[in-house]
This record gives sequence, structure tokens and C-alpha cells, in this order.
Amino acid sequence: MIILFDLDGTLIDSTEAILESFGIAFKTFDALVPDDELIKAEIGHPLDVMFSSLGVEDAHVDAHVDAYKMHYRKISCAKTVLLPEAREAVELASQHAVLGVVTTKTAKYSIELLEHMGLMSYFDVLVGREDVEYPKPHPEPILKALSKLQSDTSKYWMIGDTPMDILAANAANINSVAVTCGYADEVLLLKHTDNVSKTALEAVKFITQFQQD
Repeated sequence: MIILFDLDGTLIDSTEAILESFGIAFKTFDALVPDDELIKAEIGHPLDVMFSSLGVEDAHVDAHVDAYKMHYRKISCAKTVLLPEAREAVELASQHAVLGVVTTKTAKYSIELLEHMGLMSYFDVLVGREDVEYPKPHPEPILKALSKLQSDTSKYWMIGDTPMDILAANAANINSVAVTCGYADEVLLLKHTDNVSKTALEAVKFITQFQQD
């Protein structure tokens, strides 16, 4: 079995680091910082898409992304925490499956965060934004992760907290479980999947029980 995890809102809470870095990016260019809730509503999308959605003109998006990343990499480890039961979720999943991470976050920062939290060793592959042409909800990140994992089984699962995770799993023709510990509410997630859990640990327990049945 293979279980792929999203990162932000599924295993980690980096909201403080994300909001602070967006604030720095907007202030760098003397622009008004959007409301926190508007920024949080975009989490899960690539940074360039987030800045565009928040009103940055196309010609200035790359500069804003660079300013964001310059600050984010300084503070990400200090201002990111594991979500409740996330460590237990990864540990339990590793007993039943080969594990991977599929995130829209930059892979370099994702690896640093997971190493800082002592979890990177559980994962055989990590696919980040710079590893693909088309991010979630396109299936490319999931298909790329699966292509790197040797497996003779069709038991593939994606655990994520946004519709983009579920849509990507559907497009890649694999099973999925949505979690409500992140950035999308249960009502929205239920529009895309019947499998909704509160935490990643609950999702892993559902998957292992499902496979045993």
C-alpha cells in the first residue's frame, strides 16, 4: 500500500509563518497587506496563484514570491508546528504502507521542515512545487510521486485538507481521505469525497481498516 500526505493543514500548521511572510512581501512593495482570512483562504494554491488572487499584478508576482520566500526560509522551522496526532499518523501509516508527501509547497523547505520535526525519514518520496509543471488539482504531482515508488499494488491513497488534494487524487484515479484539521471546512470537502476525517491519524486508521475489510 502507498499513502501520500499533503503537508500544510494535513500534517503541519505553518499558518503563522505563511501569514508573516505574506505580510513582509506586501510591505516590501509598500502595498496594503490583505486580511489574514483572505490569505488563509488561498493556502494550498501555489504562491504565484495566491499573490495573483490577492490582487498583485502579473508583472509583479514573481518579485512578491521572491520576497516571501526570502523571509519564509528564515522563520519556517521556528514558526511551524505539527498538527495534533500528525506524528502518530505518520508512525502508524509507516507500519502499513510506503509513504510519500505531495505538496504545493517548495520541496526544499518541505524537506527542511520535516527533517527539523524528525519525520522526513518516514517518507520515501517528496514532490513539491518545483518538481512539477502542473500543481494540484492536476494529477501530475501524485503521478510523479507514485512513479518514484516501487509497488505491486493498486492500493494508493491521498490524505489532504483541501478540495485540490481530493481533485488531484480523483484525476490520478486513486483513493482519498479529506481531513478537517486544515484550511477547508467539512461542508466543502464533502462536495468532493465521502471520506472525511478530523485528523491525519483518523484518516490513516480509516484507510488501514478499509484495506483490512
